[in-house]
Amino acid sequence: MLTYAEKLTIRPWDMVKADVLQLREAGFSDAAILDINQVTGYYAFVNRLADGLGVEPEDFWNHSGKPD
Repeated sequence: MLTYAEKLTIRPWDMVKADVLQLREAGFSDAAILDINQVTGYYAFVNRLADGLGVEPEDFWNHSGKPD
């Protein structure tokens, strides 16, 4: 699942049917695969939206990106 999410995030143009088949072979249902895809896509969208608008992190986030 994490390999799929990473590839979808970093290289979405390289996604192929085999990526979905690997998830099915690992035991994920079609509904679960859709959830993985939607959540991954949503976070990519929100991050790009925030980056594109120059949104600054909340004060409670330190420089490492982890909560204090």
